[in-house]
Amino acid sequence: MSYNIRYDTPNDGENWWEKRKEAVVDLLETYHPEIFGIQEGKHHQVQYLDSSLIHYTYIGVARDDGKTKGEYSAIFYDATKYKVSRKKTFWLSDQSKKVSVGWDAAMERVCTYGLFKHKESGKKIWVFNTHYDHIGVQAREMSSKLILSRIKKVNKAGYPVILMGDLNSIPGSNPITTITNKLEDTFEVSTQEHEGPIGTFNGFDASRVLDNRIDYVFVKNISVISHIHINDKRTDGFFISDHLPVFISLQL
Repeated sequence: MSYNIRYDTPNDGENWWEKRKEAVVDLLETYHPEIFGIQEGKHHQVQYLDSSLIHYTYIGVARDDGKTKGEYSAIFYDATKYKVSRKKTFWLSDQSKKVSVGWDAAMERVCTYGLFKHKESGKKIWVFNTHYDHIGVQAREMSSKLILSRIKKVNKAGYPVILMGDLNSIPGSNPITTITNKLEDTFEVSTQEHEGPIGTFNGFDASRVLDNRIDYVFVKNISVISHIHINDKRTDGFFISDHLPVFISLQL
């Protein structure tokens, strides 16, 4: 699952994190993804999920200082089913080893990844999670190239790959076609017909037509069974986040 949980700001009013956080946990407990990546989570939001979700732990650091300041692109996983042997976060820039702003981006952006081993089967899989810049056109294009380069560099053994995140890019745009030249868009290759709205961004607007798909899960060497944009809402009728989670069932 890929899920932009929306950063915590009191300016959101009725959509403030404090009014949504229990619903976020309820959704995750209901669907129980074995692995999920979040975007926009600040440190206290990441810690809240970590303490609320039984059996889960996470990898990743915050983008502003490489520690706890700013937003995370953390990857949570069910620790009863998986263990992580390698993990890293890099910045989406030409100085990817250190805190940096890339190209024409408005702010720091990161990609977190890890090598996951399924405890029961012993199968290994690389999982990458990211959040592209909302302003920089060049930054989004270069971010795709950088991540694909990193996948090629670390995946010498040819393990299956998952790349997910909020890419702030629509299907057919350069950042997306760059990726789909190497990986498969799960929306397009799912065995079962897609469920839910076509789009993933709702902007907390109940009247919005959900046709803006900017959140993705891409795979390589993995069979995709189902693809869902979860359109659950809070008990008061408000959206749980300003993005819908993308929930995928896979067969390694």
